[in-house]
Amino acid sequence: MSMNKWDSNNIPDQRGKVIILTGSSSGIGFEAARVLASKNATIIIAVRNMEKGNAAANKIRAQHNNSDIQVMELDLASLESVRVFASRFKEKYEKLDILINNAGVMIPPYSKTDDGFELQFGTNHLGHFALTGLLMEFLNKSNEARIVNVSSAAHKYGKIDFADLNWEKRKYKPISAYGDSKIANLYFTYELKRKLEKSKSNVKVTAAHPGWTATDLQRHSSIFEFLNKFFAMQIWQGALPTLKAAFDNEAQSGDYYGPDGWQEWRGYPQKVESNKLSHDKIIAEKLWDVSEKMTGVKY
Repeated sequence: MSMNKWDSNNIPDQRGKVIILTGSSSGIGFEAARVLASKNATIIIAVRNMEKGNAAANKIRAQHNNSDIQVMELDLASLESVRVFASRFKEKYEKLDILINNAGVMIPPYSKTDDGFELQFGTNHLGHFALTGLLMEFLNKSNEARIVNVSSAAHKYGKIDFADLNWEKRKYKPISAYGDSKIANLYFTYELKRKLEKSKSNVKVTAAHPGWTATDLQRHSSIFEFLNKFFAMQIWQGALPTLKAAFDNEAQSGDYYGPDGWQEWRGYPQKVESNKLSHDKIIAEKLWDVSEKMTGVKY
């Protein structure tokens, strides 16, 4: 483990910064929103369930009276919802400083998004791909904009089958589909880095994973819920890799953060390495082209 214990105290005041956090009504997204509210940022809690989103916002306001928190509806399993959210954001704000693509679904029974995509790939990757593309012009209006894609150690199980992205031909394996969506987050991160640098954009894109953290994501797995008692970190610590990816001054575009302990399960955040397959440029380029076609969003 690293002796350098980076935590939320390392985040400077964020007054004047506009930050979107997807899936922030619970788990590490909520914890990140809570921390950033204490740093005086303008926070947009972007969630599918408005009731839960408002409850989360009220909980944060109770701790930080003067916090500037807005709750906006966003269902990443619906491209129409993604477009409506982006349009409403642009009507209310002049720029976007930080976009934290945190929301996700994990190992649910087989189902599809409103647009006919396998739920995990459609929500975890395609929804965020579309959202980021639609908001890029507002990220470019900020001098120090950053995009953070929350992946997972489960990316190591990912191997995207371009002939069957929606699992219509194969027997559905929820953990494999989840791994596909999480390695897709990394392909997206690394390919976006290359494209931003090519276009001379100041926007940085980083990625993070929370290690083994007990969250609502694992509600579909009784095994995970049982093992959480023994191995999982508390949510405040599980949110730190995401926050470091978003606010560490030393972070470079394309950096990936996770816990510094054994197997990256637990610990304080540090820069880590994703697997070799996630760095395959040919797959990343192909996924980018396919994602633009599937979402109708071109960068």
